[in-house]
Amino acid sequence: MCVSLTSLGQILNNWIQGQTPTAFEWQQLAREALAVPQQAKAFGITPANVEEEIQARGNLFQVVYPEVFSLEAFSATTTNEQFKTLTLLSLWNLWLPLALQLASLRQRLGRPLIQGILGVQGTGKTTLAAILSLILAHLGYRTLSLSLDDLYKTYQERQRLQQQDPRLIWRGPPGTHDLELGIELLEQLRSTNGKQQYLVPRFDKSAWGGAGDRTTPDIVTDIDIVLFEGWFVGVRPINSEVFNGSVPAPIDSPADQLFARDMNGQLKNYVPLWEKLDRLIILYPVDYRFSLQWRLQAEQQMIATGKSGMTDSQISDFVKYFWKSLHPELFIAPLIKNPSLVDLVIEINRDHSFGAIYQPSDLPN
Repeated sequence: MCVSLTSLGQILNNWIQGQTPTAFEWQQLAREALAVPQQAKAFGITPANVEEEIQARGNLFQVVYPEVFSLEAFSATTTNEQFKTLTLLSLWNLWLPLALQLASLRQRLGRPLIQGILGVQGTGKTTLAAILSLILAHLGYRTLSLSLDDLYKTYQERQRLQQQDPRLIWRGPPGTHDLELGIELLEQLRSTNGKQQYLVPRFDKSAWGGAGDRTTPDIVTDIDIVLFEGWFVGVRPINSEVFNGSVPAPIDSPADQLFARDMNGQLKNYVPLWEKLDRLIILYPVDYRFSLQWRLQAEQQMIATGKSGMTDSQISDFVKYFWKSLHPELFIAPLIKNPSLVDLVIEINRDHSFGAIYQPSDLPN
């Protein structure tokens, strides 16, 4: 008897419409989970445990997909069949297995798990943290979302810093954060069972006309997993000799090279903070220049709603400023090959869909 092979996207779409997978389709889901060896290995899925893993994933899928679609980032996808299917595939292939993996790691660790998430602008760090928090809540784990932005120095401190170094025209580069705030919080979480009260620093980007300032901290308790995200979370200093040779644009002038060298020097102060991480995930655009396109698109969409925004030229200068400070080709590209510092790499395509998912030790050729 010939049994038709239904696509994974169709199985998931049928499922949310009330058609539970058939026995054959469950087998297909199991085969799909093992189809890409490097991805299966990254999530700890083997022929021996695949049925159990798929069943756990399926149980979660049924209860979380409505909540995923209710998130602001995905609310519009329900009227676009293509994006709806892409969202379902992302939920099934990435977000659910990753959340299950984090839950398992937390259970074995016996204390709050500190998960770092590194990604340049537009890679979806905040969205990933929101989705993982949603799924983990259904598994009984309480998460704390912490951004590197929450560790910015106060407005007054950054004003003084800019007077000392006029090149720091934007908040964000190394040197603009209060590292002790982060180190103290993560150390408290690591040294306790997560049941204490913790003061979590927060940053208001709208204060001082958009310059931003620290605001009232959150008071939280019962934390199981910390999702600590930022555009250079986990990034380490590189050999300064690199800046003596050929470096990628827009590090063009001697002044640009000096700025890049100085920012690299600042990174050594961040290493004690990165050492508080238990794991590091990299959201890695297959071309780092996508981040400029994504930022332009986001600004244009915001302006279309009637809000004020930057011009294309201003956006370009803004994004390239951060490339000059810590260029992705120099600082992030080497990390995706470093299994001692990175646990998971998730490639991001131009359309924000996910590409290859792997551990650095299994980097595809």
